[in-house]
Amino acid sequence: MSTASVPLPNWITYGLIPLLNLIVAFLISGLVVWFIGESPLDALVLLLQGALGSGEGIGFTLYYATSFIFTGLSVAVAIHAGLFNIGSEGQAYLGGLGCALVALTLDRYVPWYVTMPFAVIGAAIFGALWAFIPAWLQAKRGSHVVITTIMFNFIASAMMNFLLVHVLIVPGKMAPETRTFLEGGQLPKLDWLMEIFGSTIGAAPLNVSFLIALVMCFLVWVLVWRTKLGYEMRTLGLSPTAAVYAGIPYARTVVIAMLISGGLAGMMALNPVMGASARLQVEFVLGAGFVGIAVSLMGRNHPLGIILAAILFGILYQGGDALSFDMPNITRDMIVVIQGLVILFAGALEYMFRPALVRIYQTFART
Repeated sequence: MSTASVPLPNWITYGLIPLLNLIVAFLISGLVVWFIGESPLDALVLLLQGALGSGEGIGFTLYYATSFIFTGLSVAVAIHAGLFNIGSEGQAYLGGLGCALVALTLDRYVPWYVTMPFAVIGAAIFGALWAFIPAWLQAKRGSHVVITTIMFNFIASAMMNFLLVHVLIVPGKMAPETRTFLEGGQLPKLDWLMEIFGSTIGAAPLNVSFLIALVMCFLVWVLVWRTKLGYEMRTLGLSPTAAVYAGIPYARTVVIAMLISGGLAGMMALNPVMGASARLQVEFVLGAGFVGIAVSLMGRNHPLGIILAAILFGILYQGGDALSFDMPNITRDMIVVIQGLVILFAGALEYMFRPALVRIYQTFART
């Protein structure tokens, strides 16, 4: 019997295997650091201090994690329906356009808490609409969603460049960006959250979108495991043939799952657009859509796992910046290598240790 089909306890599948993958990734990263003449232990200490050693560091870590939570949820919802949405990057771009248009329209007239729900809806709708065509092509024409969503990433990037350079740019300015939103279009910082623990977030742009991300995690959990639609999506993901035989409409389920996935990716834009910079800029997504793939895989497509994986990548991003500053020999490119190793072992090689663990578990189970 293949080890892939042997059931293991949840503490092994969702706890031990990801932990082993993470340890191996950091061990190999340590070898890379050692090869360039630096101490791996010192590098690890500096990384953790930069990410978790101050209120400001924690604020930046959670700021990055917020974006990864949204894109991780986006990928996870699609995977549960048997789809691999590679288009979260482009859907987030369009989500930025949706929330920016809302902020530009309402920021002069209403406070942020009135603008916010409309911005959430605008970001979700624009992201969902960008996912609709790939979803329809998959459901009705058999065009593979991986290919179409990748292509739509490039289209979204080109379209956003055009809009910011020729349509939304502030007259008389060279920077391809919208005007800065007034207070009514900005999401406030979560200063009070860190003050509860006797610290401050300083210049960190941690904002209300972090709380929105946590709410979305709960709603995704309810959707996937507590609703009829979620059951249909999971059934379709496990066996499309069995799902169709059971009367689950294939095309409708695929389209709805991708719309939800695209909407979640679009909501990622709330964090950098309305929370950090208070304006729509070029390249504001910064690869968060692709990081969301690794976050989802490492979190086993479960909202709680996604939160933990997103925080891990937030630590790598923020701690990596601090590490490259304190250890000049470790460049930003080296930090990308470390992040890539984590993605490799947590995502592509997530079942590397499974065969050995299955044999060990079966041996102890018989005794």
